[in-house]
Parts: sequence; C-alpha cells; structure tokens
Amino acid sequence: MNDENSTPAEPQEKQPQWQPISSVDRRVLGVLVEKAKTTPDSYPMSLAAVCTASNQKSNRSPMMSLEADDAEESLDRLREMGAVGLVEGYGRVSKYRHYLYEWLGVDKVELAVMAELLLRGDQTEGNLRGRAARMEPIKDLGELRPVLASLKSKGLVVSLTPEGRGHVVTHGLYKPSEMELLKANYGGGYSAPAPSPAPTLSAAPPSLVPSSNPAVAPAPAPAPAAAPAEAVDSQAVGSQVAEALRRQIEDLRSQTSQLRHDVDDLTAELRRTSDELRDLRDSLGG
Repeated sequence: MNDENSTPAEPQEKQPQWQPISSVDRRVLGVLVEKAKTTPDSYPMSLAAVCTASNQKSNRSPMMSLEADDAEESLDRLREMGAVGLVEGYGRVSKYRHYLYEWLGVDKVELAVMAELLLRGDQTEGNLRGRAARMEPIKDLGELRPVLASLKSKGLVVSLTPEGRGHVVTHGLYKPSEMELLKANYGGGYSAPAPSPAPTLSAAPPSLVPSSNPAVAPAPAPAPAAAPAEAVDSQAVGSQVAEALRRQIEDLRSQTSQLRHDVDDLTAELRRTSDELRDLRDSLGG
C-alpha cells in the first residue's frame, strides 16, 4: 500500500525502534521517503531505482556513487531493523517501502523534515523549511519550529547552533563518532543552558584547616584533572569544516540561481503583458 495515501499510525501505538545508522543507510531511507511523497506513482521502489535516486546530484549531500550491491546490502540491514519492507506482487522485480512512521514514531510533516535532514544533513531552519515544503506544506518558520521542537523531544533532531537567526539543526541518527565530529565543527554543538544552582557555603579545604596535631601534615592540594584521553582528530575536524563551508556555498549558489530564474520569469511576463497591451491599443485604434 502507498504510504502517502494512508494515514500513518499514531506514534503512541508502538514504541519507536530507531537507532544510529550508517551514512548509506541514512541516504537510502531518505530516498524512500522522498520518492513516496513526491513521486508516489513510482513507489514502492526497485533496487535499481533506490540506487539511482541515492546517487542523484540534486538535493543530496554529500554526493555518493553507490553500486547496486551497496544499496542492496543497506536495504537488507534496514529490513532487519524493521525500517524497510519488501513488497510482494510486482512480478520478478523486488520492490521496497519504508516503515518510518512507526520506526521513528513521527507524523507526516515530521517525516518530511526528517527525510530532508537524512538527505542533506545539517542545515539552517530556513533552508530546511523550503526543502521539506516540497513534500508537505510548511508555509513559514512559525510552522516549522513546533515540528522541530517535537522532533527534538524525541531525540531525532539536534541543535548545532543557538536558536534564532541562522539556527542550524541536524538529525540524531548519526553514529556517535560522526555526531562528535559534527558538533566539534560547530564549536561543540548547542544545548539550552541549565539554570544556575543557588550558591552554597562550603567547608574550607582540609589543607587550609589548622591541625590540632602538629604531627599531621596538611593534605596536599588535589592534582588537576587529567585531559580527556580521546581528543578529536584535528584533520577530521578540518574536513568537517571544509564540508560545511562547501554546503553553504552550494546553498548560496542554489539560491542565486533560483533568484535569477525568478527574475527571468518576471521579465518574460512583463514583455508578454507589454505586447498584449500594445496589441489591444492597436486593435482599439489607439
């Protein structure tokens, strides 16, 4: 059955089963949701269609060059997790569908937002709204932000910068090592500050309290805490920074191209209107 022609089950009916997954698995899931919502006539999808859509150059970051074997192994993994199913009744060609409404525990608009994050990763709220709106209507940021708040409460969306203008978010399905690198790229990630505890009076350190026994020496000051054993690899962080800059440049180029197309369309429309007015004037003998 076509996912988008039926109402998804309420998230409360079944506990979500999602877990961190690989970049290939994230791409495959994003593709299945995208095609189900934008081209329902070609959904469920064959292995070849999943592979082609995963490698397309538009609305994808990073670019991938998956082979059929890569896509098939990913689909097999996702089937074992309960995120994807094999659909019967299509002859000798196997077709695949997603079960992400239940697997993630989301509604239609939340799934559209998650699909865009799975396809492109970290992005600003503004870019995310425009991209997700091609799947489900989200007219402005005022409509997007409650959706993001709901997804954050489920652990599915993570803030990488403070909320407000230019707020950057991403999904929560990264492997832990990937998430740490991504957060490092944005200065360690962002979480709402916890309220400061009320000040309390503490006893003086033992080393500062005079001892009644001269034979007892003051306790030595505690040694500073050792630095974490696992430091983030600087080269990997540099790569993440370069990738983030590349994405921002790509987004700016895309927006500039769209503005250019809009201007061209307006110019052509003005010319047509001018021609129609001239013809009308001539016909009236003006």
